[in-house]
Amino acid sequence: VPSNSPVGAQFPFSGIDDRENWPIVFYNRTCQCQGNFMGYNCGECKFGYTGLNCTVRRNMIRKEIFRMTTAEKDKLIAYLNLAKRTTSPEYVIATATYEQMNNGSNPMFADINVYDLFVWLHYYASRDAFLEDGSVWANIDFAHEAPGFLPWHRFFLLLWEREIQKVTG
Repeated sequence: VPSNSPVGAQFPFSGIDDRENWPIVFYNRTCQCQGNFMGYNCGECKFGYTGLNCTVRRNMIRKEIFRMTTAEKDKLIAYLNLAKRTTSPEYVIATATYEQMNNGSNPMFADINVYDLFVWLHYYASRDAFLEDGSVWANIDFAHEAPGFLPWHRFFLLLWEREIQKVTG
């Protein structure tokens, strides 16, 4: 449930930017996952869980990139390149603002590869705000200039890692 709290003075254009009410500005209903399930269709285990019913705790240890062998680095680069050549089977991106889509009556979405999906997500969170009069407010960066900086980026990286794992099997 999105917060109805007023935004602070640092964002004087309340009610204009699509990101204020993401994702409900584009969707009128979503799933509510139960137990340790997550995902757009509640078909995946929450981070840190695995197994048929997502009940098995799974600890992941990620190797510091500077301690990787040449073969491990080459494998990582190959996986990233594969993600650049693989269209996401689950996600599309908006190619216009909600207003440009006539308040959702003219959907404008496009397929995207797995790698560029995460480029787009990061851009979308940190891009300038488009204002009603067609001007741009460049003094806002929701991804980097807010209290959500650390949790947003942690979630972003966990999602990115999971999508790369799906692509690579």
